[in-house]
Amino acid sequence: MDHTRIKIWKWFNMYKFLTISRHSPENCPMHNEKARKLWLEYISKSKEVFKKYGVKSIGAWMVPTEHLYVSVLEIPNLETIGKLGMEPLVSAFGAYETYEFKLANSLEEIGQMLQQIK
Repeated sequence: MDHTRIKIWKWFNMYKFLTISRHSPENCPMHNEKARKLWLEYISKSKEVFKKYGVKSIGAWMVPTEHLYVSVLEIPNLETIGKLGMEPLVSAFGAYETYEFKLANSLEEIGQMLQQIK
């Protein structure tokens, strides 16, 4: 990646991450009591953990038939994603879920970035 593109990425005040999480049918919170307790705790406490790090949840969706969870988080800096992942509430999911984190931008932001490139 050339330096022009790096400067453009740093131009944004907040980063958006698409998080994709999957679990096996055996670890589904619909059938696994430990996973259900963890999800209920996450649902009740995630707002306070996000607030601690300046993270905003844009939205979150579950696709029960595919054992899939997708969320979009707005994060103030790239270091925050690592700190958030170390929180006990979040890291506990590692026993039940696999994760992907993808840096994403809205089409409006992409348009602004493309206008900056010469």
